[in-house]
Amino acid sequence: MSPKLTIELGGDFLPIRLDLFIRHEIPDLSRTEVQRLIREGAATVNGQIVNAPATRVDVGDVVEFDSPGPPNPDAPPLAQNLDFRVVHDDDHVIVVDKPAGMAVHAGAGRTDGTLVNGLLARYPELSDLEPSDRPGIVHRLDADTSGLMVVGRTSESVEALSGAIRKRDVDRRYVALVVGKFPVRPGVIDRPIGRHPTVRTRQAVVADGRPARTRFAFKSGHHAYGRNFSMVNIKLETGRTHQVRVHMQEIGFPVVGDPVYGIVIPELSLNRQFLHANSLAFRHPITGEEHRFFSPMPSDLSSALAKIGPPSTTGYGNSGYAAT
Repeated sequence: MSPKLTIELGGDFLPIRLDLFIRHEIPDLSRTEVQRLIREGAATVNGQIVNAPATRVDVGDVVEFDSPGPPNPDAPPLAQNLDFRVVHDDDHVIVVDKPAGMAVHAGAGRTDGTLVNGLLARYPELSDLEPSDRPGIVHRLDADTSGLMVVGRTSESVEALSGAIRKRDVDRRYVALVVGKFPVRPGVIDRPIGRHPTVRTRQAVVADGRPARTRFAFKSGHHAYGRNFSMVNIKLETGRTHQVRVHMQEIGFPVVGDPVYGIVIPELSLNRQFLHANSLAFRHPITGEEHRFFSPMPSDLSSALAKIGPPSTTGYGNSGYAAT
């Protein structure tokens, strides 16, 4: 039986679009999936079925949403022909450019249409790897984050890549658009991340969380719609759930388009957070050869960036920042 979300709305962030509100409450579902389910009649507002994802909900409204049930843990993932780009493959590793809206593997509210389903269609031998629900997966991207991932194709390469990630020998870099005048000098955020103390579907900076380190460097400043924006280059030293989004929120520069930790700018027409894994480097687990791959910015992010215009030439001083 599918779990039902029932919430009477209240809070400072209202009014808000129905799809954004549900996405906020069930972050394991991508916004695209939420919109599809709303159109199929999964949501009601004050007892009435609402089929328009853009419907505005406000304080006092009661929203009910029938989300998909959890996947059957005993059922192996299905092979499905899905649209994603393979950047590189050999007998031991696969490098993919994951599109936004695609989850890496099955989870709450999602049983198929994942990267794992697509990989199994192209590389059937992955079905021999453990764990069976996420064969070959050594790191993840959020469903609504696009970009590069490395996948192990054999047990030996999975073990070696997992070890390299634990030792911080895999170089994972992102580009993000955030709100605010970001500091020009590079810095590092070193703050532990764990489950949010009251909202169990979210992560937060908490004293008893797991160590989390995010390096950053200012790329460009922009001004549009009465706001300042900054493009930021980001390098992960650890890989905690939602790490970039949580850390950016923590230091006061929320990621644009992120309905959970960031801020939605309607004028940009973004259906997800402006966060892209644009660079990945690692030593090949078998040959030892150094590999580095790059991913161009997806069209939805490029379009949003074009709307805020060229970089600003004033107003971004040389202030530094190091969050510890």
